[in-house]
Amino acid sequence: MNAAPADPLAWLMTLEGVPSAFASARDGIDVVLRDRGLRRTSPETTAESLLRGAHASAVLEGSASSLPQVRAGEGDEIAADAVRLSAELLALMPVVRAQPLQALARLHALAGQGSVPADRLGRPRDAEAATTLRALAELITARTEAPALAVAAIVHADLATAAPFASHNGMVARAAERLLLAARGVDEKSLVVPEAAHLALRAQYESNLRGWGSGSQAGRHSWLLYSAEAFAAAAEASPLRREAQ
Repeated sequence: MNAAPADPLAWLMTLEGVPSAFASARDGIDVVLRDRGLRRTSPETTAESLLRGAHASAVLEGSASSLPQVRAGEGDEIAADAVRLSAELLALMPVVRAQPLQALARLHALAGQGSVPADRLGRPRDAEAATTLRALAELITARTEAPALAVAAIVHADLATAAPFASHNGMVARAAERLLLAARGVDEKSLVVPEAAHLALRAQYESNLRGWGSGSQAGRHSWLLYSAEAFAAAAEASPLRREAQ
């Protein structure tokens, strides 16, 4: 009888403060979604959350457009890329569950449309990038005791730092994080706004991504603790908070 495969994220659960930080962040998300009116949530609230996320992700990618400009359809090219990506994001929920490599490729194809040659859309830059993407796809479908928030955070960090695509890697990374939160049942209606949290915590976000990219144990540890903090802030950035006031 074959033994069950080892948990690829077992190491994460041994890091000091990490399991409790993610548990606390998940509790905060659950409170906002439950207590701020999830049962009466409208599609417009999801659309507003996605729009806020697109704007924040675009700014992190270099856009100079304001949220009102993006809402009015008057954002710059980077903002337009982010909005186009967000518009199709939730349709990829079943794809990322069953064929995560295809979902990641589609994220880049959406983001890079019009600015990347058609033969490079959704394709890894080189053999090393292809290996990275395959490893991430395996991680997404692996059986693990690690919380869904942690899986989303790791996929985000690996995409952002390994930069496997020809462009828009940060934008794709943040979209993949939000997509996994929805697909894994943390936030099925995509009402929290992790991109806005990363923008509000930009210095920490960028510093901790560099730490993750270093490959050190300390860098990994710091990114995961930061991510738990950002997920808590993402819940506070939800449009549900404004509706409840």
